[in-house]
Amino acid sequence: MLATLLRRPPNNANIAMIELNERSTAPEPFDTSAGTLDVTVKAAPGSEPPPAPVSAAPATNTTPVQIVLIVLGTIAFLYFARPVVLPVFVACVAAVALKPLIRWFSCCHIPPALSAAVVLCLLVAAVGIGFFQLGRPALTWMNDAPAHMAELRQRVQKMLPRMARFSQAADAMNNLGATDEEQKKVATVELKTSRVPSTLINWTGTFLAGVGEALVLLYLLLASGDLFLQKLVHVMPTFREKKSAVEISREIQQNMSKYLFSVSLINIALGVLVSAGLYWLGVPNAVMWGMLAALLNFVPYFGPIAGVLLLGIVGLLTFDTLWKGLLPPAWYLLLHLLEANLITPVLLGRRFTLNPVVIFVSLIFWTWLWGVPGALLSVPILVSIKVVCDRLPSLSHVSELLSSEPNSIFGNLKLLRLRKPGASADPSASIS
Repeated sequence: MLATLLRRPPNNANIAMIELNERSTAPEPFDTSAGTLDVTVKAAPGSEPPPAPVSAAPATNTTPVQIVLIVLGTIAFLYFARPVVLPVFVACVAAVALKPLIRWFSCCHIPPALSAAVVLCLLVAAVGIGFFQLGRPALTWMNDAPAHMAELRQRVQKMLPRMARFSQAADAMNNLGATDEEQKKVATVELKTSRVPSTLINWTGTFLAGVGEALVLLYLLLASGDLFLQKLVHVMPTFREKKSAVEISREIQQNMSKYLFSVSLINIALGVLVSAGLYWLGVPNAVMWGMLAALLNFVPYFGPIAGVLLLGIVGLLTFDTLWKGLLPPAWYLLLHLLEANLITPVLLGRRFTLNPVVIFVSLIFWTWLWGVPGALLSVPILVSIKVVCDRLPSLSHVSELLSSEPNSIFGNLKLLRLRKPGASADPSASIS
């Protein structure tokens, strides 16, 4: 009899009783977001389902006014905290660019601390040698700048007699209506205390302190290896976000190092060619002007314009005729046009081609914010932002805005055709 009862399959009532007993003994989870107990009740067959539990109120979205206030507050913070924030930015950009070298040393079984010290010493030595070679003739030329400007004015008046006549006419208009005594009256010179030395000393101290902070922070970032990346992966909640963080970090490092190294090699080659051309033309201190042209080429738009104007002044001071005086700036302008329109696009590819309008606006903004260091950091910051926007689907519209390759009208027509019902999904069937 007992064996027969055990072999008998349980009916629906027994199953419901067993489930009810299990649920009554199981612990009830506590919903911290709603502040109530989360009790799951299964409805009986044929009965109406219970009403859905009331969820917590959705989070309020950020208003445009709040976004504007956050942006303005960030800009004000970056401006007033420039002595502290700027060395951090410089060290971070340099660390991202030099990180592949540290990984290469790690593959050779060299500790990161030692490899970071070697890389930093080589970097400081290269910058010091370049500054020493450029600084001595540059200081000499700057000390003689007043005499150079007076000589330049005389040469321009000699080469362009009409400009001399216009200058004399302007002086005559200024003295119009004045008596002979007023014209012969000697102007009184008043000496005032100049604040230039104290300002220069303060600026030099701030500059040296910022350079020291940037070098120390750069060494710590290089010697730490992938510590910060590991910490970032550790705090990410999901595996997908961990993977995305690693991919974005690697891509930023690769693109930044590739961009900076490629641009540095291009500018060094440009400086060598400029120096060779100026030496062949007979311009004194050709190496100094070539190095200066290479440094100015790091700054988009304004750097090449300043280089052309500076070499134009040097050419007019060096040669007696106008057409010979225009040869140095013409040589530099020709090389810059070849570099900007042929060499750089071929070496960097379309991935690093940014919107020229965005580059110009970024250059103006960062130059106003941080001066010359901001102008040098404007393009690397844009490259980093574009890499992040390329990897995040929610920021794809920002990536499209930063790109210099707009969608053509044929590409837009192709998308419209693919969206039509019944259209072929094969891209080869679209409009070409």
